Amino acid sequence: MTGQPDQTDLKAAEQLQATYRRMTDQLGRVIFGQNEVLKQVLIALFSQGHCVLEGVPGLAKTLMISSIAQLLSLNYRRIQFTPDLMPSDIIGTEILDEEEGTGRRRMRFVKGPIFGNVILGDEINRTPPKTQAALLQAMQEAQVTIAGETFVLEKPFFVLGTQNPIEQEGTYPLPEAQLDRFMFKIHVEYPSFEEELAIAEATTSTGLPTLEPLLTRDEILALQQVVRKVLVGRSVSSYAVQLARATRPRSADAPDFVKKYLTWGAGPRACQALLLGAKANALLDGRVHVSTEDIRYVAKPVMRHRLVTSFSAESDGVTTDHIVEKLFEAIREPLDR
Repeated sequence: MTGQPDQTDLKAAEQLQATYRRMTDQLGRVIFGQNEVLKQVLIALFSQGHCVLEGVPGLAKTLMISSIAQLLSLNYRRIQFTPDLMPSDIIGTEILDEEEGTGRRRMRFVKGPIFGNVILGDEINRTPPKTQAALLQAMQEAQVTIAGETFVLEKPFFVLGTQNPIEQEGTYPLPEAQLDRFMFKIHVEYPSFEEELAIAEATTSTGLPTLEPLLTRDEILALQQVVRKVLVGRSVSSYAVQLARATRPRSADAPDFVKKYLTWGAGPRACQALLLGAKANALLDGRVHVSTEDIRYVAKPVMRHRLVTSFSAESDGVTTDHIVEKLFEAIREPLDR
């Protein structure tokens, strides 16, 4: 059941909208363009989700993530995924330690880079599945287990993976089970001419400006709770569930083009991501209620990595984004939206 926002929550919503504007202005000093990417990353953060960012090299994916961590006063950790990376390189490992004075030896756990707030998994598809799976428990439960002992990760805990869409050799595509744990898959596109000109001029002159923190850790945690109290009407919730169910080829709700172009559809996590993402989007726009436009805004980043296309789709050049657009046409919006 969705909670009712009180006056404190309304003030928090206003604070979030104001902070979002300030973050956009601050990041505009180091990142040129990519405003939609920034918004979608923040939606995932305030929804307590995780993201995969896909784009060719040189589009400032890493710089954007590290800059966001600075603005939010969060502990940032970067993991460069390589074919020889081991799970212990991510989670940590036990070492034999000798106590001073007594000479006693004991095992001591040395924490890995997963013990941070913002975790960047750079080129996450360049490491084998064994190492990729080291992130699974952390992403789902915000804790890790080593030698039978469980360590709780500090919140907020936010994982962002990056992928290069044009590099196939030496890569290990993420399995569907792990992709489903990412709330969004965000496409990072080439900048416009004006943006690329600004990038070329700014990065070949003086150094990057210093960014000042805008939110504390406690404020972020409070705003994550406010997101869950944003109002969602039953008709809007039903619209989100209809979108997800319509992607399942074996479902009676699936249109003919879904049965032709998809072999697998979105699961229940997609419904959760649609509603939470829509709530956060509404807050960033200064509203405390969700509309179908909010659902539509987050539908592509929520769906694109959860839908498995068929051979017919590949041969006809149909992408998952195309299918989501066709679903908007096929599924009628509620009148009381």
